[in-house]
Amino acid sequence: MPKNKSHSGASKRFKVTGSGKVLRERAGKRHLLEHKSSRRTRRLTGNAEMAPGDAAKIKKLLGK
Repeated sequence: MPKNKSHSGASKRFKVTGSGKVLRERAGKRHLLEHKSSRRTRRLTGNAEMAPGDAAKIKKLLGK
């Protein structure tokens, strides 16, 4: 049987941890940072965990 391909767009955006949680980057830190407060940009740093309902959909796209 042929192998299943994972969704290449999803594989670039999401990461599944060892325990099965799905991590994503926070939106809003790519451009137009000059008028955003330092507090806001700091809070957008780091990874966030996906909501359970969305995580199931993402795992399906990644073939996990």
